[in-house]
Amino acid sequence: MGRKYFGTDGVRGKVGTAPITPDFVMKLGYAAGRVLAQSRPSQGRPVVLIGKDTRVSGYMLEASLQAGFGAAGVDVMLAGPMPTPAIAYLTRALRLSAGVVISASHNPYPDNGIKFFSSSGNKLPDELELSIEEAIDQPMICAADDHVGRARRLDDAHGRYIEFCKSTFPNELDLRGMKIVIDCAHGAAYNIAPCVLHELGADVIPMGIQPTGVNINDQCGATDPEMLAKVVVANNADIGIALDGDADRVVMSDAKGRLYNGDELLYVLAKDRHASGDLEGVVGTLMTNMALEVALKQMGVGFARAKVGDRYVLEELIERKWLLGGEGSGHILCLDKHTTGDGIISALQVLSVLRRNRSTLPQYTKELKLYPQALVNVKVPRGFKWQSNASMVAMKEKVERELGDNGRVLIRPSGTEPLIRVMVEAKKTQEAKTLAKRIADQCKAV
Repeated sequence: MGRKYFGTDGVRGKVGTAPITPDFVMKLGYAAGRVLAQSRPSQGRPVVLIGKDTRVSGYMLEASLQAGFGAAGVDVMLAGPMPTPAIAYLTRALRLSAGVVISASHNPYPDNGIKFFSSSGNKLPDELELSIEEAIDQPMICAADDHVGRARRLDDAHGRYIEFCKSTFPNELDLRGMKIVIDCAHGAAYNIAPCVLHELGADVIPMGIQPTGVNINDQCGATDPEMLAKVVVANNADIGIALDGDADRVVMSDAKGRLYNGDELLYVLAKDRHASGDLEGVVGTLMTNMALEVALKQMGVGFARAKVGDRYVLEELIERKWLLGGEGSGHILCLDKHTTGDGIISALQVLSVLRRNRSTLPQYTKELKLYPQALVNVKVPRGFKWQSNASMVAMKEKVERELGDNGRVLIRPSGTEPLIRVMVEAKKTQEAKTLAKRIADQCKAV
């Protein structure tokens, strides 16, 4: 059965346009509340934690969700602006029925979305999401007066999460003597990430910590880290860290302003864990650079590719009983530290490797030479299927013949936006760019 509302990362879209409207989000809260109550009948009255990023629309959607949950007889705890992985952690730590995050992650502020976490801090399984979708179309029947849900603030949410992040950093190490630039993208980690680094001893230079409700991810953060690199160089900092709007992605910069993506950071963690004999395998995605796959195989480390999206990386990790995986975009999962991708915790794991080995990012990654990749996003009508277009299929096959064994082509729809993503990997940068543009132009001409 296909999904009607849920994508790869919850329900997402432009605010004011279905499904991100107040009435729909209230129905979504009600449906989720009913499904949760039915799935946990012996565990008493359900309690759900709601967090959000810093988008101005978060206030409206939070109120709609609260109303829907309340009508379903579900109590609500409000955490306010918090990173997505913080809600996953707090839901698990407080033994709550579910966690809900109002965020569109790395997207610009006019977008927003709703994503759910189970009581164990994992994303909801497909069957629960499908049950919620079915319940959305049912009439809303408000709970009796004495069963309507109540709401209260979780006042110590920030402190709890800061301590959790710090607990993932080795006790025998600290960050004293390090000057670190942290770009919070004017997002959910703006008053958390700098505190974590400061309390571990770093000299912190914060960026992107003045959210206005409309500047989240705006020319800053993990999706636009060039300014971070400049600030690192200008301040003679040792390293830079860029998070996205909901702080589940991370990109880093070395002292010279050279940026390191998720594949390179994953290599740092894999190399360190392999050296300690604590690594069986790594999960990447269809987009993971071939250089990482080759490097891991040379170490004797298993490697598997999942579909693009951190939920699919997680599913593959769980199936294989591995602990480390991620995406080039900066989603990194360390399942021995957290149940979901966490930008702050991933950055701390990289910092701990560098401190333990008395090394730097360029020194520790010098053996890894990424293959050039070119990625082009093409806007398409919703529901567009490139595989059904003969000219697109023919163009892809033609480019693949040209590349032979010296590269690869990946064409896939975005899971959150009406886009087709065209990726070409080749031995030379210009070749990858030229071939990716050729396929993208064919897509635009359809």
